[in-house]
Amino acid sequence: MHVVNVSGLKNNPSEALRSARDGLVVVMNRDQPDAVMIGLQSGKLLAEPGARAALATALFRDGGLSLARSARLAQMPLAAFIAHVSRLGIPVVDQDAADVQQDLQTLDEWLASS
Repeated sequence: MHVVNVSGLKNNPSEALRSARDGLVVVMNRDQPDAVMIGLQSGKLLAEPGARAALATALFRDGGLSLARSARLAQMPLAAFIAHVSRLGIPVVDQDAADVQQDLQTLDEWLASS
């Protein structure tokens, strides 16, 4: 286990990331533990069944990764990942009514000019 303080993490995050590949890294904020970093590759966590899909889904839902990058992380074809998140009720396209109306108008104009 490796310990790093918040200022050390801020000044040199790559050292903490390297340490997380070998084991847990506890991030201390003054004299209190504040966070734990875990290296996903070294711990074989991503090899667990469903772990990649769960992580990719959460990152996509929260806006951390694009749809395509999430599908790659999940090791799924894009269409399969779209079906996966749709079954979970996570919108693939997040637009308000005005944006959808504008897109439909643009599509109508494009179709009329073809």
